[in-house]
Amino acid sequence: MPNNASPQADEVDLRPLSARSVVLSLLLGLHPPELPVKDLVSSVEPFGIAGSTLRAALSRMTAAGDLRRADTVYGLSDRLLERQRRQDDAVHPGTRAWGGDWEMVVVTATGRGAAERAELRTELTRLRLAELREGVWLRPANLRRALPAGLDQVTQHYTARPERPPHDLAASLWPLEAWAGTGHALLAHVARARRPSDRFTAFAAVVRHLLADPVLPGELLPPDWPGAGLREAYADYRRELARDVRAREGR
Repeated sequence: MPNNASPQADEVDLRPLSARSVVLSLLLGLHPPELPVKDLVSSVEPFGIAGSTLRAALSRMTAAGDLRRADTVYGLSDRLLERQRRQDDAVHPGTRAWGGDWEMVVVTATGRGAAERAELRTELTRLRLAELREGVWLRPANLRRALPAGLDQVTQHYTARPERPPHDLAASLWPLEAWAGTGHALLAHVARARRPSDRFTAFAAVVRHLLADPVLPGELLPPDWPGAGLREAYADYRRELARDVRAREGR
């Protein structure tokens, strides 16, 4: 079945702030993604997180493998560095001119367990592919990105030219109108947000939404697609946040 589940249009998925979510969001937006604990303490203060709460969260996150610690400096673990790379790709996806070809990935492995199948589906979705039918995944060949090592052991990768009109095919594979509606609602929400905590939660929702953007060629998108606007707004916010964090470092 097509992999087109999405929030309903105009919904804004705002999740409550926790010390863990604030720390991760701060570090994911920094290059390099690390801060001394004193700068983390001052950076989370605008969100109402006390120093004792932060230190407890840092201990739990280090024990769980989310963070690595060197003396008093905390940074993202290798696993979360990969998440940062995906987030960076969501904000600045590598694209190329589209000539009409489609990527087609066919799952060839059999006899795999449910967990392995779910992991593969997650990986193919992260690659911005959509499922045409069970085991057959498609997308326009307009992305510049390498397929992960090991994927060729369980799939075959082809270039295809489907007979179905590409605009209709894209609309059947992704919930484009719903994604656009939510995107416009997020843009309106971030424009209204004033308090640091409100802006932080709003832009965290923007990042989650951008991770689900199929990044299609412009000719396959509905009019007034909000992808570029969301990326520009988040990039501006990330620069602002990094400036604030680095200013606190310099105090």
